[in-house]
Amino acid sequence: MNSRTHVLLWTDSTAAYLDAIKAAGLADRVEVEALPRKEKPTAEQLARTEALMAPAVPPGLLPAMPKLRWAQAMTAGVEGWLALPDVPGNLTLTCARGTHRESMPENIIGALFYVAKPYAAAVENQKQSRWVHNTAQPLTGKTLGILGLGAIGQHVARIAAVLGMRVIGTRRRPEPMTDVAAVLPPERTPQVLAESDFLLLLLPATRETDNFINAERLGMMKPSAWLLNFGRGHLIKDDDLVAAVKAKKIAGAVLDVFRQEPLAAEHPFWTTEGIIVLPHIGGPHPQRDKIVARLFVDNLGRFLDGKPLKEVVDRKAGY
Repeated sequence: MNSRTHVLLWTDSTAAYLDAIKAAGLADRVEVEALPRKEKPTAEQLARTEALMAPAVPPGLLPAMPKLRWAQAMTAGVEGWLALPDVPGNLTLTCARGTHRESMPENIIGALFYVAKPYAAAVENQKQSRWVHNTAQPLTGKTLGILGLGAIGQHVARIAAVLGMRVIGTRRRPEPMTDVAAVLPPERTPQVLAESDFLLLLLPATRETDNFINAERLGMMKPSAWLLNFGRGHLIKDDDLVAAVKAKKIAGAVLDVFRQEPLAAEHPFWTTEGIIVLPHIGGPHPQRDKIVARLFVDNLGRFLDGKPLKEVVDRKAGY
């Protein structure tokens, strides 16, 4: 009788995960089936699967898997999963929280340099062979405010501190952190807005954070401050941000995430001077699957041994 645990990898790139399962010595304990995203699980696969890894699933799938006890999302954000009307109450859902820490902090620091240093202007001037001397603004001594001091935020804080920046921010459960001058509860957000020279959004997608950055909160920021959104597109009320940048209520914004992606060609973000549009490049990494595979295999071993899993989603909190 086959007592191996049935695992379904419902994704297009499975090599890194299969290699990681083998390297971890788990291959003899599981029966793995790999299924491309364009294909739907068969009735037999639905009946047998005990552990599932997928970027997303459609409504109706999870209840059709009677043996499913654990699902591993391949992204940090799980709003799509939690929006499903039929997620079984006894299903443990884990996310890929923290797997962007090898790429996103560098891209965030890159955005800080981009808006503080005259490199972009120099490139434009070079096209016309123009020698224009612009003075770079220092990051040293400036305040970086981070709304959402999770794994990524803490990594950014460490780099920013090395650059001589003062870091403050919010966290649902505040506790002292190395390299962060003040860790505040969410209700102290106005203080972070008022003190920040650069405001970084890393909040999760929840009902409470929808349109979080609106006209009122933008009005609390310094006119010289820059907004950087590497969290979720829905954190910002788009029209309010466009109006604030045009009215010089803030200096500008660097946006890597949007409500709808790709960003519509007619969206005013494209043409508003002071708003920089990045095509969601913050998190992707050339070895992204290998990074997620490390977390997945760690959790798979824990699942097989009956131990607590890592990065379990708090359904009430929404992440």
